[in-house]
Amino acid sequence: MVARTGEGHVLLLGKKLYGLFLIILGCLLTAVGVSSAYPGFAAIGVLCLLAGVILLVLKIVRRNEGGQIK
Repeated sequence: MVARTGEGHVLLLGKKLYGLFLIILGCLLTAVGVSSAYPGFAAIGVLCLLAGVILLVLKIVRRNEGGQIK
């Protein structure tokens, strides 16, 4: 499943799924890091959460660029 865009070939739903995966992984790592003696897991979890949110926000912004009503 490959779609053709102005930037080349992009997998359909790729950024959305990867963003959701990063958010879920970030939640799990943050929970493990907070409840255990490894604070590094919490930091990595927060970074994964931020990366996932950024990917989803970029996807939404890109989708809504051309649809602005003025």
